[in-house]
Amino acid sequence: MSRTMEGPIQVPGPVQAAYSYCEAVTGQQARNFAYGIRLLPPEKRQAMSALYAFSRRVDDIGDGTLKPEAKHDRLEGTRELLQRIRKGAVDEDDTDPVAVALSDAARRFPLPLDGLDELIDGVLMDVRGETYETWDDLKAYCRCVAGAIGRLSLGVFGTQPGARGADRAFEYADTLGLALQLTNVLRDVREDAANGRTYLPADDLAKFGCSDGFHSSTPPPGSDFAGLVHFEVRRARALFVEGYRLLPMLDRRSGACVAAMAGIYRRLLDRIERDPEAVLRRRVTLPGREKAYVAVRGLSGLDARHIVRRTHGSRR
Repeated sequence: MSRTMEGPIQVPGPVQAAYSYCEAVTGQQARNFAYGIRLLPPEKRQAMSALYAFSRRVDDIGDGTLKPEAKHDRLEGTRELLQRIRKGAVDEDDTDPVAVALSDAARRFPLPLDGLDELIDGVLMDVRGETYETWDDLKAYCRCVAGAIGRLSLGVFGTQPGARGADRAFEYADTLGLALQLTNVLRDVREDAANGRTYLPADDLAKFGCSDGFHSSTPPPGSDFAGLVHFEVRRARALFVEGYRLLPMLDRRSGACVAAMAGIYRRLLDRIERDPEAVLRRRVTLPGREKAYVAVRGLSGLDARHIVRRTHGSRR
């Protein structure tokens, strides 16, 4: 599944304009994601921006103010557009820049576009207002909205020839997506509650006395909110450990991109763990200088080398 790019690729003007649009959307809407993909060579960065712009469109439908029936119709319309992209039926002068860019990316890279169908399925779960009784239930949702994006990203990155364990690369990419999504769930508990959504498993909420939900800047009376957050942080850390096994399989710049994005989210976990109630008061973020440090670690290969040592050591 490794892919080699030799020399500059000539991109037609309309396609380049479509990619520029997608990169602008990514820069405006996803700062953590944009921070990571800037470490990629241009053709991979453009493909990742196209994937993000399409995914953003799907998410915006789910998060918008339309009635559920209208959201369902819009999402199914997006699925029809995806089918056109899959068939190569989008012309380079099409008026939809996201479709043009994603179609070009799908021609250049072996993208498992079924992952975007899974994303649409996951957002439809949001539209239906589904809740999750157990971690296994939430995990199925996370695989749709984040694990699938991890697998699509791996279609852009590829693996290095002869990489040890490459047959499990998609599994690790999927798991890393779950780790990122669970971090998002923890960070956004108050915001999601305000929008009438609860993602944390009902079993976990009951265990820690948080079944009443999160509707103020303080935990539910009598709850062990810190215990709940620490429990979910441990679960997310275990997912990161497993997903990080992907890093040594990637080329230097792709590995740096993944290490940067994952590193940013792991540091968010650190902040949430130190002050669990912060997620009820505000959106927990990282300053730019800390993101830059994470990117430098990724480019240096420190994270990838650490994973190699830890993985090989565990097999002795």
